[in-house]
Amino acid sequence: MRKNFVCRFPDGTSRNWRDWRWQLRHRATSLSALARFLERPSGGGEKLRSALSRYPMAITPYYLSLIQPDNDQDPLALQCVPDAREAAFSAGLADDPLREDRSMPVPNLIQRYPDRVLAIVTHRCATYCRHCSRKRFWKTSEDSSLKSRLTAMVRHVSKTPQIREVILSGGDPLMFDDASLELILSAFASIPHVEVLRIGSRAPVVLPMRITGNLCRILKRHRPLWFNTQFNHPSEITPDAARACNRIQEAGIPVSNQSVLLKGVNDSPEVMKSLLNGLQKISVRPYYLFHCEPARGCNHFRTDVRTGLKLMDKLRQSCSGLALPQYVADLPGREGKAPLWPLSRPIRNALRKHQDFFDNFEELD
Repeated sequence: MRKNFVCRFPDGTSRNWRDWRWQLRHRATSLSALARFLERPSGGGEKLRSALSRYPMAITPYYLSLIQPDNDQDPLALQCVPDAREAAFSAGLADDPLREDRSMPVPNLIQRYPDRVLAIVTHRCATYCRHCSRKRFWKTSEDSSLKSRLTAMVRHVSKTPQIREVILSGGDPLMFDDASLELILSAFASIPHVEVLRIGSRAPVVLPMRITGNLCRILKRHRPLWFNTQFNHPSEITPDAARACNRIQEAGIPVSNQSVLLKGVNDSPEVMKSLLNGLQKISVRPYYLFHCEPARGCNHFRTDVRTGLKLMDKLRQSCSGLALPQYVADLPGREGKAPLWPLSRPIRNALRKHQDFFDNFEELD
C-alpha cells in the first residue's frame, strides 16, 4: 500500500482498510473517483465513454494503492483502468468466443467436458479486469435469487452421474458472504458422485482481506477443494497477497495460478520470470499461462502466438520446472484447452481451424 493512501478516504482507518466489505463499498467506479487517486483525467473522449458505457469499472482501494499514479503504462493500471481501445478495437470480435452460452444445459452452468462443470454463481467481481473474457456479463443483472439459480444447477449435476468435479466461478464466488458461500459449497458437496470442488477467484490478488479465518474454516470443511487464482504481474505479489494465499494453504487447500499473457503487462521474459519465481516463493503453483482470447473488448491485450512461444523457450532455460506453467489456448465448445508449447505438428494442424484465435498464425509454418 502506498504510504498514507488510506487517509484519502473520509473514514479511512487501518481497521477499516482490513475489512473486505469496506473495501467493496469504497471501490472506484467512475472516472472522477479514479482521478482523485491516480491523477488521471476525469473526462475522456467519446471512445472511452463508449467503452465505459459497455464495460463498467470497479477497482478496490487495495488494488488502487498498488498502482504507480504517475505511470500511464503501469501494468496493474492496464489491467483495471478503462481504455478507449476496449471499444475501438472490438470490430469483428465475439462477446463469447468460447461459445460458453451454447454449452449451458441449464442457465449459468457450463459443461464443456464430460466429467466436470463450471458454475457461474455470480456476475460480480471485486475489481473488473479489463482483459476478462466474460466481460459480457458485467452489465447483466442477476434477476433471480441465488437459491433459484443454485437449485437448477444442482438438479442438473445430481442427474448427471459422470460429473465428478464442480468449479465455482463467475464473476468471483468470494463476492458472496460466508453464509452464502457455505450454502453453495454444501449444495454441490452433498451430491454423492461429486468428488472434487474447485474455486476460481482473484480475491487474493485484488482483495486479500477477503481471505479471513472464518472463510478458511468453511473451505476446509469442503475438502477436497482446490483454489485457483490469477496473478499476472510480480507487483501483485505483496505481503498481503502472500498472507492470503498462505491462509488458504494452511487450511489444507492447494493454491494454483492461472495467468493470462497480456501485452504490455507480462509479455517480457524478465517480468514473467519474476512473476513465476515469486509465485514459487509463496508456494503458489504456476498452473496455466493462457493465450489471451479474442473476446470483444480485449483485443489490445493480445500478443501473437510467436511471442508466447519465444517467451516459453526463454523461461524453460531460466526457471525451475516447478515454476513453469503450461502455455495453452482455450478453444471453443468442447475442444477445451490446447497446449501451445512445445508446439507439435499435430497440435498445430488441429489449431488451423481456429486461426482467428491467434495473430500471425501463418508464422508457425
